[in-house]
Parts: sequence; structure tokens; C-alpha cells
Amino acid sequence: MLLHIPQVLAGDELALIRQALDSADWTDGRETVGVQGAQVKRNQQLPDASPLKAELGQAVLAALERNPLFFAAALPLQILPPRFNRYSGGGEYGFHVDGAVMISGAGAQRSQVRSDLSCTLFLCAPEEYDGGELVISDTYGEHEVKLPAGDMILYPSSSLHRVTPVTRGARLASFFWVQSMVRDDSRRRLLLEMDTAIEALRSKGADAAAVLQLTGVYHNLLRQWAEV
Repeated sequence: MLLHIPQVLAGDELALIRQALDSADWTDGRETVGVQGAQVKRNQQLPDASPLKAELGQAVLAALERNPLFFAAALPLQILPPRFNRYSGGGEYGFHVDGAVMISGAGAQRSQVRSDLSCTLFLCAPEEYDGGELVISDTYGEHEVKLPAGDMILYPSSSLHRVTPVTRGARLASFFWVQSMVRDDSRRRLLLEMDTAIEALRSKGADAAAVLQLTGVYHNLLRQWAEV
């Protein structure tokens, strides 16, 4: 499931994050990937131990908590602390598949998730830079994604994907992974479609007993499929 989630960040939240990142100390993005990823990755990231990364990551998580579409689509069990990257001067990330288990921090601060869903939250407007499209490959072909600042794309972590070279300006984004309560992508899609239909029926004043019955079906399917 490839899903565009608009306006995750409000304008004031976005402005504060951008201001903080403009004066950030960046490091080589290859420090956080394995041998395979390091061969095709050319970008910068905020260090995992950076207090700024933790602060801005909390702001992103707070915004996600207010977003019902994200929760309906992802059904999150765990979210890896958000990271932040920067592409400029021809920086790119060649085709790759995200690792099955993502780890952040160390010791008491260590966290790890099974990567069911990958998330990219765009922090720059498309006109601020050339290139930098997120290209996601699936059974329907390749999809180029370049969203407005504050919007996010959600897609299966099993997808082959890349970021095209940024030839003008800079592309800033937050990215992170989600372990879903429902591991199977097709089941998550069905649950999202059912949840969307139920909300549409409720808003149009549909028969209350029928809406209640459908809501029961939704929760019984989630109960059957969820891993918690």
C-alpha cells in the first residue's frame, strides 16, 4: 500500500523544524547503513546521538499522534525514533530495500522495530530543489514521489526504492519505520478501506445499526489479525 498523507506538519511546526535544521551539524549518511547500502548512499544525516534529532523526532511523533489517517493506515505497534536527512550537490540513494529490523540508539536507549512500513516526511517544497524524487518500485511499476512540505508518503518497507540525485538546492526530510500490529500489507489495506467506508457512512447518517455491525466486523478482523 502506497499512501500519501497530507499536512502531517502544520506551517508553524514545519517552520521551526526547518529553522533548526538550517544550522544543524550533519554527518555522512553512510554511517547508519550496512555494506550494501553504503555502496549506493550519498547524503547527510543528523547523528543518532544528536539531541537535536531527539527533539525534532518528538515533534514529528506528536504530529503523527494527531493524524487519524496515519493510525488507520499504519496501525502502529512501534515507531522507530524519526531520523532526518539532507540531499544536495548531486546526493542520491540508489535502489535498495530497507533492513527487516531497524535499530536505533544503544544501551537503555536502544530501540528496534520490524520494518513493516517506511515513512518519508518531506520538509522542503518541491520548487526548492531539482531531483530528489523518491522512486518506489512495486508490481505496478515505478512511482515517483515528490510531495509538498509537511506531507508524508507511507509504503511497504519490502519495496525496492531510491532517491534520485538532487541537482539544485537541498532536499530535507524526516524518515522512520513502523512495526504494525498487522504485519500483512493486504490485510492492512482491507482494514483501512473498511475504516474509511465506515466513517463515510457515519458522516452521511447511514443506518446506525448497520454501521455498528460493520464496526464490529472491523474490530473482529483486527482482533484476529493483530500481533500485540
